[in-house]
Amino acid sequence: MDTSKNRNIRKFRTSDINRLRRLIHDTIDFSYAVVYPPRAVQFFKDFHAEQKILERSRRGTVLVMEEGGELAATGSMVDGEIFAVFVHPDFQHRGRGKALMQVLEDQARAGGVVESELSVSLPSMAFYLSLGYEIIEENSKDVGDGQKLEFWKARKRLVTAVPE
Repeated sequence: MDTSKNRNIRKFRTSDINRLRRLIHDTIDFSYAVVYPPRAVQFFKDFHAEQKILERSRRGTVLVMEEGGELAATGSMVDGEIFAVFVHPDFQHRGRGKALMQVLEDQARAGGVVESELSVSLPSMAFYLSLGYEIIEENSKDVGDGQKLEFWKARKRLVTAVPE
């Protein structure tokens, strides 16, 4: 798939599960714990538990980016919806997320998806806006003990003209 700069984007393998869960949870601890209350952070971790990752891989596509033998990033697509995009803190802000999103969007287009919608967290807002996603809806989820998880729905047109 993508092998630029010693990067390899490939499909998730079951043998990746422990490293992938660790990548996601490390990223949540680093990027989410500073902007979300503890119960929201736990909600994200539960949403990205091993069983959920395995289920996504059965129902759709889970990609991982390897770099230097390490899992650097991941992203998923199920039924044309892109989600669960995480870049490990040690690999952030150097184009990895953008490269992964390009592959996911290309796969969505190849599957006939004309417009992509995804959920945007506080830490990922600037990233998705920079990729051309537009915020279309603000949401809030009660996660208990008076704590809320704020997130947004965003949309991006993937195909400029619909073929006739």
